[in-house]
Amino acid sequence: MQVKANGITLEVQDHGDTANPALILIRGLGTQLVHWPENLITGFVAAGFRTIIFDNRDVGLSTRFDTATAPAEADDIIAKALAGEEIRAAYSLSDMACDVIGLMDTLDIGRAHIFGISMGGAIAQLLAIQHPERILTDTLVMTTCRPLVERGAVAELLPKLVAREDASLEAAQDALVAEYGIWGSPGYPASEAYIRAQAQAAYLRGGPKAAGINRQLLATMSAPDRRPALKALDLPCCVIHGLDDTLIPPDLGAEIAAHIKGSSHHAIKGMGHIITPMLAPEIVRIVSEFVRQKA
Repeated sequence: MQVKANGITLEVQDHGDTANPALILIRGLGTQLVHWPENLITGFVAAGFRTIIFDNRDVGLSTRFDTATAPAEADDIIAKALAGEEIRAAYSLSDMACDVIGLMDTLDIGRAHIFGISMGGAIAQLLAIQHPERILTDTLVMTTCRPLVERGAVAELLPKLVAREDASLEAAQDALVAEYGIWGSPGYPASEAYIRAQAQAAYLRGGPKAAGINRQLLATMSAPDRRPALKALDLPCCVIHGLDDTLIPPDLGAEIAAHIKGSSHHAIKGMGHIITPMLAPEIVRIVSEFVRQKA
C-alpha cells in the first residue's frame, strides 16, 4: 500500500496483528522491501510483532527525487570526493528518519520497536537520538556510528558503493549474485536461484536505479558522527554484527555497543553484510529475546 509520510509517498507492507507491538524494519543502501527474506518477516510475526516493511525514499515504489540538483552520476561523485569538494546531498539521513516518524503517524503508531540494517542502522540511530519518545527499542544491525569517510580511503571505498545502471534483468541478477559473493554471509549461504529471484523482484518494481541509490549514498556520506550522542542515549538498544562482514568490520559494531550504556551486543560468526534465509531465524531469536527482556 501507498502511505503519505513526511510529505512524500512510501510503499509499505503491514504484516501481522495490528494490535501487537509494532516492529519497523529499515533497509540499507539501494535495497527494497523485497530484499527482506520472507522467513524473517513471518518469523517476527510469529514472535508477536506487527511487522512493517517499506521502501526507503528514492528506491522501489516510494517517491523518487529525480528532479533534485544533487549529483547522481557515479563518476561525478567519485571525482568530487577525490578532489575534496563538498558534495551537496538532496536530503539527509535525518530526513529519512523523519520518513519513519511520518509513517508511524499515518499508521497511528505512537511508539515502535525499530530494526535497521547498514544505512538503515544509521537511520535507526538518528531515530533514537532525535525522536527517542517514539522508540521502544532500537536494534542496530551491520552498521557503524562513524561518518562514512572515516571508514577508510575514499578512493578505496566509494567505487564499491556507487551505483551504475544495469541495462537488463540478467545484468541486475548477475550484479546481485556478485554482491552476495563479496558481502554475503558465508556461514549462512543463499542459493543462486534465490538471489536471482530476489533481483528479479526488485527489477520488476522499477529498480535498481543508480541515481536514487547514489542520492542515498550522498545522504549517508553527509551524516554526522553519532558517537557523542550515543553516549547520552537512554534507550534499550541491541547491536548485531557479523564477524564475517567484509563491508563494515565487526569492530565498528562493537564500537556502537561500547558507546550505548547497557546495550546488548551480539557478534555472529558466519554472518556477513546480508541477512539470508538461513540467518533469519537467528536474527528473529535474538531480537525477540531482547525485546522480551526489555518489555
